[in-house]
Amino acid sequence: MGYVYSIVAILLVLALFLLLLSRVGIVPTWVTVFEFERGLRYTRGRFRDTLGPGQYWVFPFSTTITKVDIRPRLVSLPGQEVLSSDGVVVRVTLAAKYEVIEPETAVNKVQDYQSALYVEIQLGLREIVGSAKIEAVLEKRDEIGARLTELAVAKAAELGLRLLSVGIKDIMFPGELKKVFSQVVKARQEGLAALEKARGETAALRTLANAARLVDEKPALLQLRLLQQLGEGSGNTVVIGMPPASTPLPLHGREGNRQPELREPSEPSPSES
Repeated sequence: MGYVYSIVAILLVLALFLLLLSRVGIVPTWVTVFEFERGLRYTRGRFRDTLGPGQYWVFPFSTTITKVDIRPRLVSLPGQEVLSSDGVVVRVTLAAKYEVIEPETAVNKVQDYQSALYVEIQLGLREIVGSAKIEAVLEKRDEIGARLTELAVAKAAELGLRLLSVGIKDIMFPGELKKVFSQVVKARQEGLAALEKARGETAALRTLANAARLVDEKPALLQLRLLQQLGEGSGNTVVIGMPPASTPLPLHGREGNRQPELREPSEPSPSES
């Protein structure tokens, strides 16, 4: 019985010893790098190599592995107040999509590669908006995103990143300018509506003028149009070919026979008397 207690005591001491060694970093440990990660191995503080997916033995006393996620990221950049070329201040919010293609460059070159990318995109935004008028900024939002991607893609490559796309999420004006621009948009819409109305009236007058010219050249068209309207409708009473008022109308009876004319009696002549 005492022999069993001795073995248990030895095992406990050995386990405590190994735990102590692992805390110190002498005992190797397993490190797993997943498929969507890359591991940066440092030996005594110096970068050694980049590890792909898998499991690795590491001596924590002298070696460390820093994992970097290489999956594409979609981030929202905080709103930035930018001044356009015509002196209008707008607040622009951006969205960017990027991925890490060189983990050793992204981690070793800058302290925070994501913040560095933010700065490069914001500088490009100020350059583009500062050289354009506010109306062009509002009308060409998609083009601004494409130009911004072209400007920042080279800077992102220097940071070990691949910039996939940059787009404008929102453009906001200060309180007073927002009210002014809403009035401008309303006036523009009203002007377009008035222009369309004038175009419609002009087209209607042109059609009437063409119709009047055709009727004047070919009067029979008017009668044909009238007959067409009669065929489409019902319950209409129309008099066609009404004679002038000076023409006497004959009177007929119910059976179609002509009634006799009534004459006044004449005075007798001298011979008859």
